[in-house]
Amino acid sequence: MTNRRNFIKKTALGTIGFSSLIACKQDTKQAHDHSVTAHQNTGLKPLIISTWKHGFSANEAAWETLINGGSGIDAVESGVMVSEGDPNERSVGYGGLPDREGKVTLDACIMDHNSNCGSVSFLQGIKHPIAVARKVMEDTPHVMLTGEGALKFALSKGFKEENLLTPESEKDWKKWLEKSNYEPIINIENHDTISMLALDENGNLSGACTTSGAAWKMHGRVGDSPIIGAGLFLDNAVGAAAATGLGEAVIRTAGSAMVVEQMRMGKSPAEACKTIVERIYNIHKDHEDMAYLQVGFIAINKQGQYGGYSLRSGFDFAVCDNTKGNRMENASFKMEWNEN
Repeated sequence: MTNRRNFIKKTALGTIGFSSLIACKQDTKQAHDHSVTAHQNTGLKPLIISTWKHGFSANEAAWETLINGGSGIDAVESGVMVSEGDPNERSVGYGGLPDREGKVTLDACIMDHNSNCGSVSFLQGIKHPIAVARKVMEDTPHVMLTGEGALKFALSKGFKEENLLTPESEKDWKKWLEKSNYEPIINIENHDTISMLALDENGNLSGACTTSGAAWKMHGRVGDSPIIGAGLFLDNAVGAAAATGLGEAVIRTAGSAMVVEQMRMGKSPAEACKTIVERIYNIHKDHEDMAYLQVGFIAINKQGQYGGYSLRSGFDFAVCDNTKGNRMENASFKMEWNEN
C-alpha cells in the first residue's frame, strides 16, 4: 500500500488533477441522514460508488485505475479485486465464510456500457472470480459459466487454483457446525457482497459484483450476485444499480434491473432504490426470513446523481468523486433491526 501511495503521488494526473486523488484518499467522514435524498452531485464525472466499508479501499484502487487511463470496466474490476483478495473480508473471495460443507464458493458478474456482461457462479478455488467473469464476457459467446465448467475455463485462461479457506474461516465453520443454525444476518459486522458502479469522465457506466455468498448456505446455492438484472444491471442511457443483502429476495424482484427502470421513469437513484426495497418488503413481510432479512441497493444515473437505500439500518456505501473525495455515507432505510 505504501509503495502504491508513493507512486500515485508522483504520477501526472491529467485533467482530473492531483488534488482530486488526494481528496479521494483522505476524507473518511461519514454523513448520516435517514431521509431519502437525491444526493445532488449532478454532472460529476468520474464517479464511483460501492457497497459497505470495504468499498472505501476498493474505491481507492478503482480511482487509481481511472486516473491512470484505465476504462470504467478496468476500474470496477480492479476495485472489487481488493476485497476479493483480502482474507479479512469474510464475505468476499479469499477468506470468505464457507458453505455447510466447508467449501468456499464464489459468485461474480461484470457489465460494461455496451451491455456486454460476464458471470461466474459456484466457482471454487479461484481467488478473483471477477477477473474470470470478465474473461467470460470477452472471450466466450456466453454470459455465465458455473461450477466445474467455470473452474475449467479459469484454469484454461491461466488462473491459479488455490485453497480459499483460511484457518480463521475454517475455525468459524467448525464452530457453526456445533449448532448448525442458518440465519444469514447481513449488516455492518458481516459486510456481505461488494458491488461497485462507475461513471467515467466520458459518461459511460460500468459495474461489478462479487461475493462468497451467504455463510453456511447449502452446497450449490447461488445468490443474486452473478445474475445480471438481479445483483447488477445497467443501461448506459439511464443509469446503473447493484444490490447487497439476501440474494433470494433480490432475485425474486429482479432488483437491480427494476431500480434502473425506476430511474428510466424519472426517479432519482435514491428514490428508485427505495421503491424496490419497498416492493421486497411487501413480498417478504410475512415470510419466515423477515426476522433476519436485509437488502440494500446503490444506484447512479447518467447525470452523476447517486443514492442508496436499504430495508434495515446499518447499510453504508463508499462514494468517490473529484471534488469531495472518497467517503462513507449511510444509506436511508425503511426500518430498524428491532422492528418487524
